[in-house]
Amino acid sequence: MEMFKMLVDFVNTILWDYVLIFGLIGIGVFMTIKLKFLQFTRVIPALKKMIQDIINKRSVEEGKMSPFQALSTAVAAQVGTGNIVGVATAIAAGGPGAAFWMIVSAFFGMATIFAEAVLAQKYREIKEGEVTGGPAYYIKNGLKSKKLAMFFAILGIVELGIVGTMVQSNSIAGSVSEAFGIPVFVIMIVLAVIVGLILMGGMGRIASFSEKVIPFMASLYILGSILIIFMNISNLIPAIKIIFVGAFSPEAIGGGVLGITVQQTVRFGLARGLFSNEAGIGSTPHSHAVADVSHPAEQGFAAMIGVFISTFIICISTVMVNLVSGAYNPNISAAEMTQEATMMTQTGFTAGFGSFGGMFLAVCLSFFSLTTIIGWYFFAESNVKFVFNSKAITLKIFKVFVIMALVVGTMIDATFVWELTDMFMGMMAVPNIIALFLLSKEVREILDDYDLCVEKGNIHWEYQYQNLEERKDSKGSVLRKGLSTTILK
Repeated sequence: MEMFKMLVDFVNTILWDYVLIFGLIGIGVFMTIKLKFLQFTRVIPALKKMIQDIINKRSVEEGKMSPFQALSTAVAAQVGTGNIVGVATAIAAGGPGAAFWMIVSAFFGMATIFAEAVLAQKYREIKEGEVTGGPAYYIKNGLKSKKLAMFFAILGIVELGIVGTMVQSNSIAGSVSEAFGIPVFVIMIVLAVIVGLILMGGMGRIASFSEKVIPFMASLYILGSILIIFMNISNLIPAIKIIFVGAFSPEAIGGGVLGITVQQTVRFGLARGLFSNEAGIGSTPHSHAVADVSHPAEQGFAAMIGVFISTFIICISTVMVNLVSGAYNPNISAAEMTQEATMMTQTGFTAGFGSFGGMFLAVCLSFFSLTTIIGWYFFAESNVKFVFNSKAITLKIFKVFVIMALVVGTMIDATFVWELTDMFMGMMAVPNIIALFLLSKEVREILDDYDLCVEKGNIHWEYQYQNLEERKDSKGSVLRKGLSTTILK
């Protein structure tokens, strides 16, 4: 077992300290330039359109989600323990300047997630009457590589359905038990029942749960953070100052006691920012694939909103609570502070709200973790459909495994499971980054096609891959409208 732990630690060091830092930021910069800095021009119009659709209660085809439901499901997965505990750990190990590099990663991540969403839309398929898609589908249909697609799908099932579920359920059990004194086994039973009921309801119940819970809980957490900031308003400007100073000169904070280098600040800021919004990882495209939109680019714009919410708003709210409340202590070493990072945000809320602050944070963290379990299950299910060709009995068995992982997660030490989830998520990102780079020309073409449709006043898109199974003839060939007949390999 010790050898296995050493192997996991070695793989994580290679992935997160070298490969993914350059790979994820690199693909973000590349797509930003290729898409002509669309972060500046597309987010606000997309937000306005989404609000209009919510107000007008836009109808959705059966077997699909509305753009808002798809975004809510994506944000449900993005917003979890990483946005609270993970952010606290990042500024403990990398200093306040890590927050600056989180913002940098989120900015470029918006271009990455646009690419993921539009490719997931273009190459989606229909399984058992429901639309499904994600990296495995655009790797198979776009890159024509079934082996690489299968590799991603298997990693997605293990990470999003099993290991990730254990991490989140452990966080719920720990925070609720500590804040309210409820026995862990009681929390385990209640959590298993709630998750089981939601999962048994299929896509419709998952979408309904996400669109109701996520906006409410995110708003509540942001409101609580704003109140803490206003209660410590005199510390706001100094907090902003140490973020920018710490980004480029971390040794200037705390008289060098922290022992943090610029490399560590950049590493923890970028890594935690990428982990929190999941841009480039390959997880959120599964929900964006099923959105009922007129054109793939529309869901790409919506996906960018998810990164903005996850990192620019929620992660930075966590950072500011820790800094203005005095929970961040620059007078102890980074190693000591990292060990106490899980308590840092709780201390920040307790400083403002007293004992109620700890309970408030426990409730927020629990709901964020719960929605992450639901969101990640939905993503994993898309990969189960890919690997096992969407057999109903397989999906039922998989749900049982997810519930079992949830139960086990409440009873074990989370440290090693966190290391496992880092490893599998990092491994997922590699084939996804390769696909995004090789299909980047298509992403640009989809954006150009959307602009042309807007110019002509007719926004539409023909989903050529959506009904592949229905178009097979007796010889296994597929007739695609407007394209030549090709053979499915």
